[in-house]
Amino acid sequence: MKNTKKKLNSQSKVVKASFTGSNITKYSGLNTVAKYMNRQNIVKSISISFPTRWHNATKFGVNQILMAITLASISGINRICRIAAFSGDGLVKALLKLDKSINENALSAVLKDLGQNGARKLQQLLLSKNAEWLHKSGLKSITLDADSTVKSVCGNQDGSAKGYNTAKKGAKSYHPLLVFVSEMKLLYHTWFRTGSAYTSNGIVGFLQEVKASLPQTIEKVFFRADSGFFSGELFDMLESFNWDYLVKVKLKNLEKLLQSQTWFSIKGDVAIYEFTYKANGWSKPRVMKAMRSVKEYVQVEYLGEKQIVPIYQYVCYASNYDLDAVRLHDLYKQRSTSETWIEQVKGHAMAGSTLTDNFWANDILWQLNVLAYNLSVMMRQKKSKFKKQEHRTFIDWFIAVPARITCSGHQIELRMYEHHFYKAHWEELDRLIEAA
Repeated sequence: MKNTKKKLNSQSKVVKASFTGSNITKYSGLNTVAKYMNRQNIVKSISISFPTRWHNATKFGVNQILMAITLASISGINRICRIAAFSGDGLVKALLKLDKSINENALSAVLKDLGQNGARKLQQLLLSKNAEWLHKSGLKSITLDADSTVKSVCGNQDGSAKGYNTAKKGAKSYHPLLVFVSEMKLLYHTWFRTGSAYTSNGIVGFLQEVKASLPQTIEKVFFRADSGFFSGELFDMLESFNWDYLVKVKLKNLEKLLQSQTWFSIKGDVAIYEFTYKANGWSKPRVMKAMRSVKEYVQVEYLGEKQIVPIYQYVCYASNYDLDAVRLHDLYKQRSTSETWIEQVKGHAMAGSTLTDNFWANDILWQLNVLAYNLSVMMRQKKSKFKKQEHRTFIDWFIAVPARITCSGHQIELRMYEHHFYKAHWEELDRLIEAA
């Protein structure tokens, strides 16, 4: 960033202040975020990886652009025009060493200039940072929950295409691939893809990147995914990695097949059934484990008599775990929490909501939004009551905090309202980051 004499005081003071005048910031909690990012060497890494070639017409550094987008996402702000306005906030200008707000054209131009090479470089940088966080967690056994998410677009954005879209049928979209470390709620790796990509497209190469990045301290990996990832090639790779896995089965006419089988009742209305299956192209057959349970009882008339008959529902899984279908089903249900995290990434951190007409620029925007989500998660790891909160709550408690900016002796201070409602939470988080 540009050299300047202005420095942000890391010890923000909480005192009475009247909130009038142009020196007001709506996002004083970003002071703590910036402090955490500096301690994690994220700002330095981005600055080194994306140097700026300064010349007379250059007004903003590449790192300033990328950090402005990240801080905007942490604050729940999307759209290029809104990010441009956000960069004019007094605290944001101080943190990014900006003389003035960044205009929309500069934001879009820098992202497009970075292109595919910049998107790939950022992807590897963020993956290495996630691996570092995972190593510091001390975990030796992890659960990787894979999923994909459809993000509809309005217009003809580069790389968007029609695909499977339950929310807006026929609409163009993007279809990112994601994998979470469930124990940490960390979105460990992601690929930004066109909307026509099938759920499991590229999953083998994707997980190879994940495997190569995992810290050596990780001794055991459990991979879990829905039926969109039902693939013999994937199973072969997971077994070669010596990873445990649980994937929901996807077969044509699966329910019809299961209805005709002889089931083994284990308790109440629950029964199980196992069969061996080998699809075309599979290297070997695998055991599928199914569970049948009663969904409801209905009254029907048969040969003039009324009878109460059960309506069954079925689930089926492929796994290398030596467990019956009931226990596999209980294990699979825990995966539902990752779907909640996906909604936080999209709805709260605004991932995929800020778009340009360039695919690689949109890829970079997606990754920076994911970084914002992960920063929120990692900042709250040390405290259970903070960790379990959603990203939207994180914004309300720690980011959207009004304050006055004062400058004295080349020192910038934040003067917050003494009776701020979440003051105790804010100060506790600040202390945790200081002690890290």
